[in-house]
Amino acid sequence: MPPMTVPDPAARRARAAGLACGRLKPGPQNAITDVPGVRVGHCTLADGGVQTGVTAVLPHSGNLYRDKPVAAVDVLNGFGKSTGLMQVEELGVLETPVLLTNTLSVGTAATALIRHAIAGNPDIGRATATVNPVVMECNDGPLNDIQALAVTEADAAAALTAALESPDAAAVAVGSVGAGRGMSCFGFKGGIGTASRRLTLDGQRYHLGVLVLANFGRPGELRLPDGRRVPLPDPEDSPEKGSVIVIAATDVPLDHRQLRRVIRRAGVGLARVGSFWGHGSGDIALGFTTANRIGHDETAAILPLRMLNERRIDLLFEAMAEATQEAVLDALVAATPVTGWDGASRPCLSAVLPAV
Repeated sequence: MPPMTVPDPAARRARAAGLACGRLKPGPQNAITDVPGVRVGHCTLADGGVQTGVTAVLPHSGNLYRDKPVAAVDVLNGFGKSTGLMQVEELGVLETPVLLTNTLSVGTAATALIRHAIAGNPDIGRATATVNPVVMECNDGPLNDIQALAVTEADAAAALTAALESPDAAAVAVGSVGAGRGMSCFGFKGGIGTASRRLTLDGQRYHLGVLVLANFGRPGELRLPDGRRVPLPDPEDSPEKGSVIVIAATDVPLDHRQLRRVIRRAGVGLARVGSFWGHGSGDIALGFTTANRIGHDETAAILPLRMLNERRIDLLFEAMAEATQEAVLDALVAATPVTGWDGASRPCLSAVLPAV
C-alpha cells in the first residue's frame, strides 16, 4: 500500500476524486446545506484514546419546537440505539435539531437537546407538552475508547452552537470530524460525508441533500461507482457490522408518507457501495422537508399542506439513491488518519485510490 497521506482539504471530496455518482447534477456546495436554511456543526474530541464527537443538523435556525418541519424515519436494519425516532414516525414532525454521536453518548446528547429546547421554550413540560429529542448513533468503539463516556452535554451544545454561528452557513466539514471522528467504513477510515442533487419541478429549482455518518460495511466489499471493488491490503474475514445514519433534507413539499418513501431509497445508495445491511448493522434514515412546517401553537382545525404529485416522485427517489451513494464515498475520501484507543487505526481510502 502506498504511504498514507493527507490530501489537500479542497480536494477531499468524492467528486474531486473522480467518484461522482449518477446522472443528476449536484447543488452549489454538493452538501445537505444546499437546502436553504439547513445548517451543520461539529464538536470533535481527539485526545489519545478518545476519538469521538458530536454532529448537529439543524433544519432551520429558528425555534424548532415552535416551528416543526414535517419528517419521517425509515429503518433498514434496526440494530441501533437512537432515541426519538418512535415519535417522529408517529407524529411526522421534528421538534429539535438532530444530533449524531457514539452509541454510549446518546443519553448525554439527548439531555443537551432537552436543555436547549427548554432554554428557548420555558413552558415545556409545564404549560405545554414535553419535547422529543432526536439523537442518532454509531458505535465508534474500535477507534474510540467508548467506555470513557467522554462526550459531555457541553460538547453537544458546542456542536449546536457551531451550526448556528458558523460564518459560512453552507460549509460542511466532512471526514474525521464530529461524530465521524472514530468511525470505520468497509475496513477503511469512515466518518461524515455529504452530497446533494438539484431538481427542477414546475420550472422552480429545488434541492435534496444527504448527510451520512458512515460506520458500516464488510471489509473488502466497497464498490466504486464504476463497479470496481476496493480490496484491503490486509482483508478481514468478519461480518458486516457497525451502522450508518442517513439524514436527508429537501425543500420539495412532501407529506410524512412521501418523505418515508423517498428516504427508503437510501438503501439503494448503500447497496451500490457494497452493503447488504447485515444483522449487526444499524442502518437508519431520517428525512425532513423545510417546505411543510407545523406550528406548535397553531389553533386552526384544518391546516394547508402542499405535497408532490407522485407522478414526479421518481425524480426524488433517484436523487436520494445518488446522493446517499456519493455521501458515503465522500466520507471515505475525506477521512484523515486517526490513531485511537489501544493504538487502533484504519487505512484511508485516499491513500489506496491511486492503486485501485
